[in-house]
Amino acid sequence: MASKLRLDKLLSESGFGTRKEVKYLIKKGTVTVNGEQIKDPGFKVDPEKEKIEVNGEPVIHIKDIYLILHKPAGYITSTKDKEATVMELISDVPRFEKLFPVGRLDKDTEGLLFITNDGELAHRLTHPKWKVPKRYYVVIEGKLSENSKNLLEKGVKLGDFISKPAKVKVIKVHENTSEIEIEITEGKYHQIKRMLKKVGNPVIYLKRISFGTLKLGKLPKGEYRFLNDEEVKKLKKAVGLLPASN
Repeated sequence: MASKLRLDKLLSESGFGTRKEVKYLIKKGTVTVNGEQIKDPGFKVDPEKEKIEVNGEPVIHIKDIYLILHKPAGYITSTKDKEATVMELISDVPRFEKLFPVGRLDKDTEGLLFITNDGELAHRLTHPKWKVPKRYYVVIEGKLSENSKNLLEKGVKLGDFISKPAKVKVIKVHENTSEIEIEITEGKYHQIKRMLKKVGNPVIYLKRISFGTLKLGKLPKGEYRFLNDEEVKKLKKAVGLLPASN
């Protein structure tokens, strides 16, 4: 059962604006609780039991949203852009405009993209301190030599930085291409592409298959799903937001 919340806090968390903006809405008389007009921003409400509306629109209180999207190629990982963004693929999620992608995938890269409105979790997942692993399925030109594999696993000099050691697994070798999996704990601009080009195996196709404790699994391309409570707990434990024993 939800505890009682201040009306302005509830509306802000539900996407109706900043605390200052929602206070204006309340004082303007646009908010009703169980059909009664409320003009006190500090009025306490229980969103699970009471009917709260703004200009006749029901308030859906979802403080924290966690979902993964199977990003297709052709979409920009951004909340706003002149080109199509990943947000268009989740536009039916309540208050989707309050969400943001954590980290990024290039326009032509596919795979797992974590999207949330939890700023603290997002910050930790992208902070170098926590070394959150990201695993990719990659199709490359040519065959990955043992020497190239060793270089990737030790760290490759890419001009402005030396990559941290990667984990590399060769899945299948074809006549002119190879399929590999590579795991890194960084997220520099075009990092996977730059690393593989440096060792002589340019990337043909790139898909992220896991991010931290999250796995893409069989989620269809272009679709999303919400995380369950256990997945959220594991993600938070991995970056110290919950005790490991919890």
